[in-house]
Amino acid sequence: MKEHMHNDRSTNYQKDSMSLVGAVSMGTGVMIGAGILALTGQIAELAGSLFPLAFLAAAVVTAFSAYSYVKLSNAYPSAGGIGMFLQKAYGRGIVTAVGALLMYFSMVINESLVARTFGTYTVQIFNIDPSSWIVTALSVSVLVFAFLLNISGNRMIGLFSLIMALIKIGGIVIFAIGGLWVSGVSFENIGTNDTYSTSVTGFIAAMALAILAYKGFTTITNSGSEIVDPHRNVGRAIIISITICVVIYFLVAIAVASNLSISEIIVSKDYALAQASRPAFGNYGLWFTVAIAIIATISGVIASVFAVSRMLAMLTEMKLVPHSHFGMPGDIQKHTLVYTVVIAIFLTIFFDLSRIASLGAIFYIIMDIAIHWGVFRHLRKEIKASGTMLLTAIILDIVVLGTFIIVKYEQDITVIYAALSGVLFIVIGEIMFLKKFKHEENSNI
Repeated sequence: MKEHMHNDRSTNYQKDSMSLVGAVSMGTGVMIGAGILALTGQIAELAGSLFPLAFLAAAVVTAFSAYSYVKLSNAYPSAGGIGMFLQKAYGRGIVTAVGALLMYFSMVINESLVARTFGTYTVQIFNIDPSSWIVTALSVSVLVFAFLLNISGNRMIGLFSLIMALIKIGGIVIFAIGGLWVSGVSFENIGTNDTYSTSVTGFIAAMALAILAYKGFTTITNSGSEIVDPHRNVGRAIIISITICVVIYFLVAIAVASNLSISEIIVSKDYALAQASRPAFGNYGLWFTVAIAIIATISGVIASVFAVSRMLAMLTEMKLVPHSHFGMPGDIQKHTLVYTVVIAIFLTIFFDLSRIASLGAIFYIIMDIAIHWGVFRHLRKEIKASGTMLLTAIILDIVVLGTFIIVKYEQDITVIYAALSGVLFIVIGEIMFLKKFKHEENSNI
């Protein structure tokens, strides 16, 4: 019994088990899997013909945000990633616990977003309605596959992520260049024949979803205990991953805009890349794009499950979240894998792509603001961070989040209710848990 309890509360991080290339592969795997495939149509719906520029504008906001994470990762590399950063800034308390759980749930939401994208793209080959139950079944199956692969260990994940990253990046670049070449596009004529209007608020709100397309870089911070030379390589991996994705996102957005009108993109917003390949390449293009989408989403889910489950394991070790093994054997990392995949499956079954993405964006940006403020108030001298950079990141996040909430309040208030309920659930739950834990600690003294 004692041995079981010991195993239940232990972790098994394998030092130097992940290379810089492996970390970059994991970061790009999460970003590309969730970003360009799942969100292009939704971003176009908000930003209109300027949606390719929304990806670039979001990249600027992401660059300011990444500054904090790079500084923190170089100073405090840890498997806890965001949770450890928050604890360094705020101590072990409610702000740290809530912020870390917001990040955790935004990542799990991201997994369900990518999983559902896998199902939506896959059925395009068979002309199956995207609203069919088959999409949900395929989405759940890829989450189960990700769980099984994660059980096999870090080196298997690193190798798989590297191979998949190379294939999907190459494939998506081919799609982008091929789409531009076939359409004979020039930057001047994109969107000129489309009457779909673009508003300032719509463009800024679209940036919130585009930021979500880049947030996968934060998964790299959860591998600080496993990456080689973490004080340098975690920050390097973040910068390289974001740079790769900026180039790919913009090229693909231009290719989509050159082959479809905004109205056509919106109609097929959940599988916009597949639809955009039809005018340029016909059925061969469709099959090629769907194949790349399948590879991208599978690798994205695997990389995300790997990083997020380790984050939850570290939060458990930090005693910021409750934990129960429910009779399961193995160490805590195995348990958090199960919890993460089960929650992602629930979201995949009961939420559509648009609402999943919106919830993820709101949770992530709230947490992001907490990170920057914590660094500015408590850590900027210790880690030698620029106050101007931190305040700029906070202001940009507030503007984007505020605009996005206003737009969603007008278009889909259910998202606001769901986000508010989720935040309240996390806050109340953490207050109760931390109060109970403090009481138990005092009783044992």
